[in-house]
Amino acid sequence: MNRPACGFGLVEFLLALAVGLVLILGASQVLISARLTQASQQAAMVLQDDARFVLSKLIQDIRQAGMLGCLAPAFIDNAPAAFERPIGWEMSASATSLTLVTANAGDGVGKPDWTVVSDCKEAAQAYAGTPPVIAPGQIRFPIRALTYTYEAGQLKVSTPSAPAKAALIDNVQAFEISFGVAAGPESTDVARYDSHPGDASLIRSVRIRMTLQDPTGRVKDQAYSVVAALRNRLE
Repeated sequence: MNRPACGFGLVEFLLALAVGLVLILGASQVLISARLTQASQQAAMVLQDDARFVLSKLIQDIRQAGMLGCLAPAFIDNAPAAFERPIGWEMSASATSLTLVTANAGDGVGKPDWTVVSDCKEAAQAYAGTPPVIAPGQIRFPIRALTYTYEAGQLKVSTPSAPAKAALIDNVQAFEISFGVAAGPESTDVARYDSHPGDASLIRSVRIRMTLQDPTGRVKDQAYSVVAALRNRLE
């Protein structure tokens, strides 16, 4: 009587080897997939950070557009022509630009283009360059003209004192501007949005739509949209 053979045969060995290879391949696939997912998430976070940075800056400047001190531009002596049109735009096939005459937001943001010195009662005067020392009872309001330009896949910023366009962010696929327009001069409500409003004095808000793309192609294009109100025209 023959005794059964002990141990693994060739068939069992090949089967175990195949199962092991399948497990190794599966683990490798999981690891590769996890790394790709992590890379995609990182790419999406970079786009979100870029969008948050530039849109928060735009919102801040739009809200303060036209805030030129405590007296209206008509009562500011030596006021530049830019004070009469605190928001402007240009659109062409190759570039889109938005110009904002806005209060200088805090220290460390560059030299102001003008400074309005006022007693906030009767007198105000605008100075280009370095203003004089203020007298008791006067307040100084630093003003800047910022031009945001979208061209060649970049969003750039420039000022009269620094006309060279500095890139804020890259990989911008689309940048669209439209304006919330009131029905009449006395209205603070937005009646419609228009990309080319005929009367800039009726603008009450600005809507920005921006699309960013990942240069590595790890994530789909990310679209962002914000609306910012011109604060001095809603009060």
